[in-house]
Amino acid sequence: MGEVMHALNVPAAGAQPQLSELPVPEVTAGSVLVRVKAAGLNAIDNALAGGMMAGTMPHEYPLVLGRDAAGIVEAVGAGVDHVGVGDEVVGHVLLAPPVHAGTLAEHALLPATAVTAKPSGLDFVTAAAVPLAGAAALASVDAVDPQPGRTVLVVGAGGGVGSYVVQLLAGRGATVVATGRAEDTDRLSQLGADTVIDYTTGPVADQVLARYPDGVDGLIDLVAHGPDGLPLSAVRRGGKVASTLGAADGDVLAAAGLTGSNIMAKPVREVVAPLIEQAANGTLAVSVSTVLPLDRAADGLAALAGGKAHGKIVVKVGD
Repeated sequence: MGEVMHALNVPAAGAQPQLSELPVPEVTAGSVLVRVKAAGLNAIDNALAGGMMAGTMPHEYPLVLGRDAAGIVEAVGAGVDHVGVGDEVVGHVLLAPPVHAGTLAEHALLPATAVTAKPSGLDFVTAAAVPLAGAAALASVDAVDPQPGRTVLVVGAGGGVGSYVVQLLAGRGATVVATGRAEDTDRLSQLGADTVIDYTTGPVADQVLARYPDGVDGLIDLVAHGPDGLPLSAVRRGGKVASTLGAADGDVLAAAGLTGSNIMAKPVREVVAPLIEQAANGTLAVSVSTVLPLDRAADGLAALAGGKAHGKIVVKVGD
C-alpha cells in the first residue's frame, strides 16, 4: 500500500496537535475504511489531545484526533456485510484500547459496529454532526425518563448535545426548561424549549424556582464537572438527574432525595441509525454553527475548549 494521508494528530504524549502526513490505515476484520468527507468535533477530542484519559486507557502515538465521521466506504474487513465499497456512511470511532485511530484525516478506520448507511438526502457535514452528540443526548433523555407533562431542566442547552436533548425531550411531551445566553433564546425556543433561562444573569436554581416553585422533575446537566456545579436545589425530591461529565455523585444526590446517573454515550449503529433517519426526514434539527477545512480543525478544537461553540463544529475534508 504505502499510501499517505493528511491527519490532525498528536505526534507524542504531551505534544500539540499537528497536521501531518501519516500512512492510510489498513482495513482489518470487523472494520470499515472510509474516505472522510466530514468529521464532527466533540469535547472528547480535546480531552484525548490533552492526555486527560491516558491514565485510564492506553494511547498509541501518533494519535489521530476526531471520533465522528461521514464519508464513502473504501474497503471493508472480514465479517462486515451491512455496508459495502462505495456506500455513503456515517460512523464513529468507539473508545477502546489502544486509543490511536481518529477521523480528522482524509481516511479513517471505523469499527463496523458503529457504521451505518447515510440517507442520500442528508449531506455529509450534517451527518457528521450526529453520532456522539446524538447518542449522548438520547442516553441522557432516557436516563431521566421524561413523561408527558413532566418538567426537565437542561443545563448547557446551547451546545451541540444540548440542542438534541431539547428536541428529544420536547418530542416526548416534556416541558423543557433550557439554560443558555440571551442570544440563544429564539433558537432554543424553536427547538422546543418552553422556558429559556439566561445563566449569565443569576444562579440557575434561583431562576428555575422563581418560575417553578415546586422544582422541576428532572435535570440533564451538560456542563458541570462535579456535584457542586449541579443546580440540585431546582429539582424536587424524587427527581432524576443525568450528567454527561461525571458530576452525578450518588451520595450527594441521595442526600437531596434524588436519583441519577452519569451518562456514557455509545454511538453504535443501533443507536445512531434512528437519529440519522430523524435528521434526514427533518424531525431532528441538526445545528451546525461552523464548518472548517482540515487545516483549521485545531481552531475548531480551541473554540470548543473555550466554551464558545453554539451548535456543532464540523470539519469538511477534501472537496
